[in-house]
Amino acid sequence: MARPTYKRTERVADQIRMEVADILTRKTKDPRLALVTVTDVEMSEDLRSARVYISTLQEGTRLQEVLQGLRHAVGFIRAELGRRVTLRHTPELIFQPDVRGRQAEHLWRLLDRLAAAREGKSLSTETAIWRSRPEKDLATGQ
Repeated sequence: MARPTYKRTERVADQIRMEVADILTRKTKDPRLALVTVTDVEMSEDLRSARVYISTLQEGTRLQEVLQGLRHAVGFIRAELGRRVTLRHTPELIFQPDVRGRQAEHLWRLLDRLAAAREGKSLSTETAIWRSRPEKDLATGQ
């Protein structure tokens, strides 16, 4: 049976995702970094930079504090990553919030509204609750 082929960048990205998640969980002491999840990593083709997508239960200004904590700890995280991963160059780490979950949530709300409008029915209680929430900018969470 043939093994599936993966690009090297994908394999390295998976390894970096696991290692950064472990470093955040076990090695960092900053309380701002509690409950941070590494959701995905995208590597550049030359493996010199890694875009690390994170999610957290904290939104708005709390999310900005988490990102500030990550920027503060990036040197430590990168040094620890260099000890764990064998690469010629330890990649530069760029932390970004993963907004895909919020975008999916927003799309589901829009689809619920569209379905209710087509059926001519009033919105369900759950959808009404979603509707009463103020719309937020998906990129910033504000």
